Amino acid sequence: MGERESRLRFDTKLIHGGTAPGPYGATKTPIVQASAFAYNSAEELEDIFKGRAIGQVYTRIGNPTLESLEKRLAVIEDGIAAIVTASGMAAITTAVMAVVRSGDEILSSSSLFGGTYSLFRDTLSNYGVKARFVDPTDLAALEAGINDATRLIFVESIGNPKMDVPDIAAFAALARKNGIPLMVDATVSTPYLARVKDLGADIVIHSTSKFINGTANSIGGAIIDSGSFDWNSPKFPHFEPFYRKYRNFAFTARTRKLIHKDFGACAAPFNSFLLGEGLETLALRMERHCSNAMRLAQFLDAHEKVSWVNYPGLPDSPFFEVATRQFKGRFGGLLTFGLADKASAFRLINGLELAKNLANIGDTKTLVIHPASTICADYTPEVKALMGVSEELVRVSVGIEDIEDILEDFGASLDRL
Repeated sequence: MGERESRLRFDTKLIHGGTAPGPYGATKTPIVQASAFAYNSAEELEDIFKGRAIGQVYTRIGNPTLESLEKRLAVIEDGIAAIVTASGMAAITTAVMAVVRSGDEILSSSSLFGGTYSLFRDTLSNYGVKARFVDPTDLAALEAGINDATRLIFVESIGNPKMDVPDIAAFAALARKNGIPLMVDATVSTPYLARVKDLGADIVIHSTSKFINGTANSIGGAIIDSGSFDWNSPKFPHFEPFYRKYRNFAFTARTRKLIHKDFGACAAPFNSFLLGEGLETLALRMERHCSNAMRLAQFLDAHEKVSWVNYPGLPDSPFFEVATRQFKGRFGGLLTFGLADKASAFRLINGLELAKNLANIGDTKTLVIHPASTICADYTPEVKALMGVSEELVRVSVGIEDIEDILEDFGASLDRL
C-alpha cells in the first residue's frame, strides 16, 4: 500500500484503494474472462512457474480480475495480501486446511453459521482434525479448551444466528499467549463496523456474497492475511519452507500455492467484478443497514407479541458493552427475535409482504428466515441450542428500504397473529 493510499479514509478506500487504471483509461476493473494466459517463450512461462517472474498462468490460480478484488480487500482490511474464493465456505475451508493437519485441533466458538459448524464437526473429523466448541463469551472455558494439539482459534465477529459478540481482543491475547493464530469470520460485521486486524485477528474471512456484494447477484469468499502471525514456529513445521522463502507472507504463500491451487475452489472473473462493484457502496449501505436494524429492533422489543429481541445495539443486550467498544456504536444489519412458538414464527413470515423469505443475508432487501426448520434443520435440539437456535426464533437481515415501510410490514404481520 502506498503512503498516500494508506492515508485515505475508509469510505474513500472502498472506491480508490488497491485500484489501478485499466486499459484505455477505464475506471472499472476489466473482466478478464479467460481460463489461461499465453507467453511468447518457454523461458517466460518457466520463470513464472518457478516464481522468478510475476504473471498470470491459469484462472484457477490467479486472474487479473480476481487480483484486483484481492488488492482492494487487502487495502480495506489493512492486510498484506488476500485470496478470493468461490464462496465464503470455500474461504473457510481453504484457510483452515492451510493451517491444520491430521491430528491437529481447532478451538472454535460454538455459535457458528451452520455450514461452518458442519465443516468443523462432520467433514474435517473424517480427515483427522478435531474441533472443540466453546461458548465465545466464556474466556475461562476458552483457555481450558486449548491443549498441545490446538493449532487454530476460530470465531465469528458476530455470531450468526446467535447474535453473540465475542471480545475479539481477549481472544487474540489468548491466541498470542499460546502461539496459535486467530481466524475471525467478519462477514456479519464487515470492515465498516471494525477492521478485526486492529483487534488482533491474524486471518480474516469474509463471505463476500453477503454485505460486501450487497445485491445478491454473485457468490464469493475472501481470505485476508494480516501478516501478524509468526509462522516460524515448531508448532507449524509445514510452514517452514514457505517462511524461509516468503517470511511474513508464509500463510498466503502456502494457502495459494498449495491448498487453493489443489482444492480448486477459485472465484469466477465475472463474480469478482460484481463483488468489486458492491464493495464501493459498502459504507453507504451499512450505514442504512445499521440504522434500520436498530429501529426495527426497538420496534419489535416494544411489541406485545414479541417475546424477546436479540440485537447487540439494544442497551439491555448482554453484548451491548463489548459491541459498542469493538464496533464504535454501530451494530450491524442482522437481528433475531422470538414469538410464542414455531407456528407463530411461520405465520409471521407468511404474512410479510415486503420482506423476502430466503436463506441469505446482506442484501439491499429485507430478508427473513426460520433457521430451526431450514439452515439448521439437520441438527439435533442439543446442537441447535448450542448454536442459539430455537423453534420460535426468526432471523432478519434488515435491508435498506425506507424504515417506515419495514416497520409497517412487520407490524401488519404481527397484528394478524
